[in-house]
Amino acid sequence: MLGLNTKRIGRKVIYFQEIDSTNEYAKKIALHEDEGTIIIADTQKRGHGRKFRTWASPKGGLWMSVILKPKTTPEHIVKIVFLGAIAVVETLEQFGAEARIKWPNDVLVNEKKICGILAEGSFSEREVYYITLGIGLNVNNPIPEELLSTSTSISKVLGIQIPMEEIFKILVERLEYWYEEFLRGNDEEILQKWREKAILNRGVKVIREEGEIQGKALDIDELGALILELKDGRKEKILYGDVSLRFE
Repeated sequence: MLGLNTKRIGRKVIYFQEIDSTNEYAKKIALHEDEGTIIIADTQKRGHGRKFRTWASPKGGLWMSVILKPKTTPEHIVKIVFLGAIAVVETLEQFGAEARIKWPNDVLVNEKKICGILAEGSFSEREVYYITLGIGLNVNNPIPEELLSTSTSISKVLGIQIPMEEIFKILVERLEYWYEEFLRGNDEEILQKWREKAILNRGVKVIREEGEIQGKALDIDELGALILELKDGRKEKILYGDVSLRFE
């Protein structure tokens, strides 16, 4: 499809004009579909991010999920999120938009959110059965007025309409490149590239169920946990999945 230069991701694409959620659909079919199958829709009625936060998904955006079946263990799933973010940043760079990654799963341009990434799946303590990697990228879609202070789109940043097929092709090919690196065990290359593209050494507020803590986002460890330097100099690791992050 679309002349994709890939061997794994995008060999099958399931398209909907409208769907509740590409990730929810992907989870329903994942066990019986080939790895690399993409579900894509013009609009989502119930698009969501982490903790089922609503993600506006009108026509003009890129709303897609990829079914992946890596032979790995659950603690490495966060690296799938990281490689997805890297692929998005590299795609945006090809269109002239400078993007940065906000730990753990957002991509920002001019410190406004342009893309959210969500990894869900089925796994046991020692085995991953499948992962659905959801990507919601604001391309040509309008941004709701109430979100203009915190969100943006590629067309808004660049002042032009972006060809959807072109951005889809570039993104899928960058996803395949980084996913193949993951399968080869090149974790450190993924983590180092993520560091290059991420917003680090910034004051942040970490919001979690037991309360808020403030500090400086220093780095990530080998499993993708955020290393936070507290105001008293102590360091604390923040695990993916249980927090929200706000820049100070």
